Amino acid sequence: MTMETLTRLEETIRSRRAAGGPDSYVAQLNNRGLPVIARKLGEEATETIVAALSGSNEELTGEAADLLFHLTVLLDNMGVPLADVMAELERREGTSGIAEKAARTTDAD
Repeated sequence: MTMETLTRLEETIRSRRAAGGPDSYVAQLNNRGLPVIARKLGEEATETIVAALSGSNEELTGEAADLLFHLTVLLDNMGVPLADVMAELERREGTSGIAEKAARTTDAD
């Protein structure tokens, strides 16, 4: 997958949400509201974990794709562009995960 693939996915999700057609899964999720979208993302995260622990790489790949799709739906619903997420990842690049987490904990206190 390239960033172009994610960009196309984001554009497709945005257009399907905006169109709001009854045949669109994205529109149906958005019509049901943020709690449903968040719950579906959680389900997909759980299925990804299960596939990682007991499934094949093929199963994990499919579940990870579902997870990315539903995360993109959630981000779109909240008005958060993937570019913002990518910028945050770039900001963190080169920073130890332990140090980055410690900095977030300190900021929250």
